[in-house]
Amino acid sequence: MRRVAIVTDTASDFDPAAAAAAGIVLVPLIASFGDEEYLASVELSARAFWDKFNTPGLPFPKTAAASVGTFQATFEQCFRDGAEAVVCITVAGTLSATLKSAQIARDALPDREIHVIDSWGASMVEGILAQLGADMADRGASGAEIAAELERRVPDCRLLFVLDTLDHLVRGGRIGRGRALVGAMLSLKPIMTVTDGIVDIVDRPRTRSRARQRLIELVTARPVERMAILHTPNTEDVERFADELAAAAGIDRAALPAQFIGASIGPHVGPGAYGVAVLWRHE
Repeated sequence: MRRVAIVTDTASDFDPAAAAAAGIVLVPLIASFGDEEYLASVELSARAFWDKFNTPGLPFPKTAAASVGTFQATFEQCFRDGAEAVVCITVAGTLSATLKSAQIARDALPDREIHVIDSWGASMVEGILAQLGADMADRGASGAEIAAELERRVPDCRLLFVLDTLDHLVRGGRIGRGRALVGAMLSLKPIMTVTDGIVDIVDRPRTRSRARQRLIELVTARPVERMAILHTPNTEDVERFADELAAAAGIDRAALPAQFIGASIGPHVGPGAYGVAVLWRHE
């Protein structure tokens, strides 16, 4: 293991195989369908989550924060594996109690160097920050140096996504029902963002094609350093969208990963959603 271990949670939507290849440790949140509980990405893959989500008769899924015990066990394992410090990036504290769990686990190990970073976002915003931290760790940066740089770069990250409907955000308590009803009446394809940990509407295009173009405009409004595409299974035109986005951002298409939205974020966005996590160049 690196001298500094990089940890994030499964609300990052980081593909487990890709995270392992990057040397990034994942801490699972909980996903449940009624009485059935699963460790997200461990016992329930992103594809398996959507298979269940689309199964008639199953209860609407819910999510719960990663536990203090799981974080503490993960941190302790990192140190047993040879790490001298841990840098942990979590989903926004305004969206989940996962951040608090990580902080309590850190405080339970006062003799260890553990830095907990609030991403103020979700999905691959966390993942991109974790990748940035892993790259720094590979270059020999200390835990304190990595933590300071990630804190500095958090404002350069943004999650932007297009929804088929606002209904799932309403059910998850992320926006009010009135806003969803207006969107439905006008047949809008809302573009959402998570800014400073708050879910909000950026724009309200009336068609999927216009929503796709507007999303590309928003992502490329500043020079792009890194980005990742997130989508649900069977989302239309993902490959076309990826091609157009890579061209607009001046990024090699092969360097633009596209992966499934998983069990932690999926209940809030619903089928047909897609989006981009972007790290803009620091100005």
